[in-house]
Amino acid sequence: MSAKAFTFICGDDDYLVSERGKEWFAEQTKDIADDLSKEVVDGRASNVAEVEDAINRFTSAVQTLSLFGDRKVVWLKDVNFMANNQTGKAQGTLDLLDNLKAVLETLDSAQVGVLITAQPVYKVRSFYKWCQKNSDFTALAVDKNAAAMYARMIQDECEQAGVTIARDAVQLLIGKVNGNSRLIVAETRKLATFVSDTGEQITERLVADLVPNFGDADFFEAADAFYSLNLDWTLEALRRHFFTNSESRPLLGSLQSRNRLLIQLRVLLDAGAIRLGGRGIAKSELEAAARTYGHHFGESEEKSNLNVFTQNPWYLGNLAVTASKVPLKKLIQFQIAFAEAFEGILERPNEQEEVCRELAIKSLS
Repeated sequence: MSAKAFTFICGDDDYLVSERGKEWFAEQTKDIADDLSKEVVDGRASNVAEVEDAINRFTSAVQTLSLFGDRKVVWLKDVNFMANNQTGKAQGTLDLLDNLKAVLETLDSAQVGVLITAQPVYKVRSFYKWCQKNSDFTALAVDKNAAAMYARMIQDECEQAGVTIARDAVQLLIGKVNGNSRLIVAETRKLATFVSDTGEQITERLVADLVPNFGDADFFEAADAFYSLNLDWTLEALRRHFFTNSESRPLLGSLQSRNRLLIQLRVLLDAGAIRLGGRGIAKSELEAAARTYGHHFGESEEKSNLNVFTQNPWYLGNLAVTASKVPLKKLIQFQIAFAEAFEGILERPNEQEEVCRELAIKSLS
């Protein structure tokens, strides 16, 4: 049993934080027969009133001891009001965190075991720093070998389901869900269910057919085709896109978003601030670059293609391969061409596929 009064787990990935929390809770409650001695309090809140409600429910849970004198275990789960957002920055929330601190200071770990899992967290807040010093503290980070970790997660899920998956299918799946661990597990289980009765292997084609693109992977094929600098592939991908879609604005937006990140990566590569290795970009180098240049982007930790340092390191490692091949001048020319294409579809709204084809030919010929 930990000598600290409570356990605190946070990290970059909500799924990994939640899974570690489940493991802790299962271990702590395995010998507790009374369900009333095992409580989970939802810590999600979208405003100060909901923060107050969550903390009040947690306080009531830890202060109400078991009727049979057994040790009680309480999990304050999925806390999101420690983030650098409107709710997290509100003075009311900061005052309520002081109240939570006062409750935690009075805990007797022999009578009640407490776990708090939080994601995202703003690490400059005093409550976060206090938790670091006064709890059994764990901060889970997506390491520089994130791609290998995601691949292991996929293989583990496949082994549990009794199916196999091709290596190329693993890489495509990671790309399609943009390195989101929760989606990786969910989509792997879906694919495993699909092939479980036939005994077939999960192939790259099956992943392409059954798994949609998420997040920054929107219009995955068209964006990948364009930034491979392969004109024939790009034109074919555009044909497939417009076979089922008539609107080009989301496609152009996706190309622009990726290009913004590529420009930032190219500048960092040219400046020697980061290096592209066999396993992508080292997280330590990315963090060092963020310390040097991060102040130019403001304090927000919200994920944005305008701030390269808010992106998943594994995803940036993939993009950096392209950034290393395309000169900065050409990336800027791409950005100008995308803006001109937006103007083109405003002038020719009924010829959007043709405008995009002209963009590809002009940029890649």
